[in-house]
Amino acid sequence: MRRRVLVDAAEVDFTAVRAQGAGGQNVNKVSSAAHLRYDVHASSLPDDVKARLLALPDQRLTTEGVIVIKAQEHRSLPHNRADALARLQAMVDSVALPPKLRRATKPTFGARQRRLESKTLHAKVKAGRGKVRE
Repeated sequence: MRRRVLVDAAEVDFTAVRAQGAGGQNVNKVSSAAHLRYDVHASSLPDDVKARLLALPDQRLTTEGVIVIKAQEHRSLPHNRADALARLQAMVDSVALPPKLRRATKPTFGARQRRLESKTLHAKVKAGRGKVRE
């Protein structure tokens, strides 16, 4: 069961900026790249999702808790805005479900036996690599 948490588009702040890189004269005249800014603390996301989002080791997340995404793949501003919003939604979706708790288990008897057998076999192989004595 997937938990879907939607990002409210009204909480997202977009700024049109000029794109970087090659593109001919068009890139110098038109601000077609989109800067998305999303304040996690002020958002309407559930508190557990906010906490997991702020704990992400992501360079797009500032120390103030603002997510900054720059989209400049497409030549038009509406496409770049949609791309940035989709990337933000993917980021929220990645933390929507809490991680599964790991339950510690013991290795089975057979697994322990196989491990010990492989260790003795490996030791015999390495012992055979020694200097040859006459």
